[in-house]
Amino acid sequence: MDQQVQEISIKELILWTENPRDPIDINATDQQIVDKALDDRYSKWTLAKLAKEMGDYYDFSELPTVVYHGKKPVVYDGNRRMILGKIKHNLVSIGDREPINLPDFPSLIPCNVCVKKIALQNVLRKHGDSGSWQPLERDIFLHKFMGESKSPFLILEEDTKIISSNPHLNQRFVKEEIFKEEGLKSLGFSLKNGRLKSVHSDTEAYKILNDISKKIKDKQISTRNNRGRILQVLEPISQELIEQNKNNRQHLSRVNFGKPSEEKDQRHTKRTPKKETELFGGKLYLYIGDVSNLYRDIVDLYQFYLSNRDNLSHSFPSLIRMSLRLLCETAAKDSRKTMDKFLKEHFANAKKTLDQNIKTTLANQNVNDNSIVQLLHTGAHNYETSNNMEQTLAVSFIIGAILTITHGKKD
Repeated sequence: MDQQVQEISIKELILWTENPRDPIDINATDQQIVDKALDDRYSKWTLAKLAKEMGDYYDFSELPTVVYHGKKPVVYDGNRRMILGKIKHNLVSIGDREPINLPDFPSLIPCNVCVKKIALQNVLRKHGDSGSWQPLERDIFLHKFMGESKSPFLILEEDTKIISSNPHLNQRFVKEEIFKEEGLKSLGFSLKNGRLKSVHSDTEAYKILNDISKKIKDKQISTRNNRGRILQVLEPISQELIEQNKNNRQHLSRVNFGKPSEEKDQRHTKRTPKKETELFGGKLYLYIGDVSNLYRDIVDLYQFYLSNRDNLSHSFPSLIRMSLRLLCETAAKDSRKTMDKFLKEHFANAKKTLDQNIKTTLANQNVNDNSIVQLLHTGAHNYETSNNMEQTLAVSFIIGAILTITHGKKD
C-alpha cells in the first residue's frame, strides 16, 4: 500500500534534515536539529507557541507523515510536534534554555507511513501556500523535490546569497514584483541557463542590489510605498549606473552577499578565520527568571548586530548599551538595591574573576567601579560615546562577571 497508519515509537522516529522550514546538514543528528529549532534565529519553529496551542494533550487526529529510508522512519511532516515529544520523553536535551510547558505525549505515535512521492505531495499541500513557508523555502522545495525549474528568485539567491544574507527580502511581493525576470531586466540583469548575468561590473551590481535591499528594509519600497516605482526610488548613483550600462554586453555575475570563500592557493597558508568577541566575555549560566531572559535577548541582539552591521546605522551599538543598563536595573531590583549600589558592591569581587587580558581591556576602555554607572547612563541618552562598541563590550565583560556572582546557577 502507498499509505497506511502505523504506530512507531517516538524514540525510533528520525527528524528530517531537509525540512524546507530550516534545512540543516544532511548528516545532522536529532539533537543538532533540536538545538537549531530551539535557538530559532529567524522565528521559523516557534516551539513554545506550538506547545501552548496543543493544550494539555497530544491530538491523535493529526498524524505525522513518515517515510522509511531503509529501516529508518523519517518524519517528513510533523517535525515540530515530534521535537516536543522527544523533549518530553528526554530523548533530546534543551540544555540551559528556558523550559517549555509541554503537553502529555504518548510513547507510541500513530503515523501516516507512505512512499516518498506521496509524502512530498502531502507536505507541499499542507505548507506550500499556508504561510508556514517563506517564498524562498517554497521555491527550493519545488525545484529540489518536485522537479520544477528554478524561479528567478531562487537563481538570484543561488548566485548572490542576497536573500539568505538579507532575510527581509524573503517576501512574496519582493519575489513577484521586484526580483521577477522582468524586474531584474529593468535593473540590468538577465537569466540564462539557470545563471544570473549582468551588464554591470560586480562592484556596480552589488551597489545596485544593496541599494534595493536597504530601500525594502527601510520600507521605502513596500506593498504600500512606491509599489511599481523601483527605479525612481533608488539612489541617483544607482539610477546613473543602470542608465549608463544598459547597452553593455551581458556577462556572468559574480556578486556575493554571503561570506567570501577562501581562494585555494597552495603558495600561502590559509588565514585563520577572525573570531568575533563574545558579549559578556562568554556564555553565562544564570538561574531562570527575568535576568536570564533579558541576558539571552541581548545576546541575540548582539548576534543580529554581527550579522547585519554593514547595513545598520552608526547608532545601533547604543541599543546594546541601553539593553545592558536595563539588564543591570533588573538584576538590582532582584537584589532589592539601586543599580548604582548593586554594581559598585560587586565590582571588585567580579573583577578578581577576570583574566589579565580582560582586566587590561577594562582599563583601556576606562571601565571601573566609579565609571560603570555613568557609562550605562550615557547609553540611555544616545550620546556619541554609547556607540563605541569596544567600550560596550568591555562594560559587558564586568557585568557578566557580576551576574555570575549574583544570578549564576549554583552547582
